[in-house]
Amino acid sequence: MPEAFPDIPKALADRLRMLEEQHRSTEASLADPEVISDHRKVRELSIKKAATEPVVEAYRELERLRAEHAEMTSALGDPELAELAGQELPAIVERAETLIETIKNRLVTADDRAVGSVILEIRAGTGGDEAGLWAADLLGVYQKYAQRRGWEVEVFEMASDAGLGGVRHAVVGVRGEGVWSELAFEAGVHSVKRVPATETQGRIHTSTATVAVLPEPEEVEVRIDWSKDVTEHVTTSQGPGGQNVNKVATAVHLVHEPTGIEVRMQESKSQHQNREKARRLLMARVHEQERDAKAAERSAERKSQIGGGGRSEKIRVYRYQDGIVADQRLDTKFNLRDILEGDLGPMFEALIEREVARRLEAL
Repeated sequence: MPEAFPDIPKALADRLRMLEEQHRSTEASLADPEVISDHRKVRELSIKKAATEPVVEAYRELERLRAEHAEMTSALGDPELAELAGQELPAIVERAETLIETIKNRLVTADDRAVGSVILEIRAGTGGDEAGLWAADLLGVYQKYAQRRGWEVEVFEMASDAGLGGVRHAVVGVRGEGVWSELAFEAGVHSVKRVPATETQGRIHTSTATVAVLPEPEEVEVRIDWSKDVTEHVTTSQGPGGQNVNKVATAVHLVHEPTGIEVRMQESKSQHQNREKARRLLMARVHEQERDAKAAERSAERKSQIGGGGRSEKIRVYRYQDGIVADQRLDTKFNLRDILEGDLGPMFEALIEREVARRLEAL
């Protein structure tokens, strides 16, 4: 009896067929003249296509091997071809088994890679002025890494400390290939142990900053009736003490009535730009709430999911005295200076490898 072609679970096969259909649809959209004229849409579709392409190509190769296996199995009944077919079949089966493992590895990260835009929120935590300085440093790390990766960074909101130059709260949009699959790991509490600039006794203090990472959904994913579900208030921008900082009404305050989620945007001097950014941030927060509700229904172990935007769990400690960064999810320690210069690649690679292994076990 010839070796049987390796089987894959029906659910996995269905998922692969669906991905191939989506990939074909994306390719067709990218050839549409109306889409080509929209640069932002082209970029979004290109990221989605790049994310699914490795899985789809591997799936198509697997199907080609399946057809070749069937052809060789049939040739076993032909006296002239039987010997050749018998020699080819084991190699085909071996290649198919390797390819199935490759597909599984690519598949469990395909959805993450398809998200090409995120909203990153950083808030100063415990530690007073030093916490604000640490939040500013952390924001700088992400900006440096984004520059390394060729990602686009857009400031939505920035509340700075007037005195020492720290940051109380920052909201930035990050767009580019791989942003969610990498930055999703940053959600949580980042703790720093160092001697603050304001410390006269040379004592080490612990300060924190919290990070939330929200995938920016497409409008089709989040259905908001802007005329019925959202109340909009347009006011003048306000400073830290609540005083008006200009006479023109450019600040936009949105309230999503069904959920009670509120967003205020005043970073730009343009009311139109503030409205556009506020809507994007509101959609991301509504999407996050819906995602959290579905996750809670599926499992009580939501903490195991990366990038959920959870801010209560400490994920990383930056130890200045020892010159190391310790991520609570990894055994490896990383060089502090490299991390502060935005060299997050090795850490993200280790986190992705760990997460892929966890997801494969769950297949």
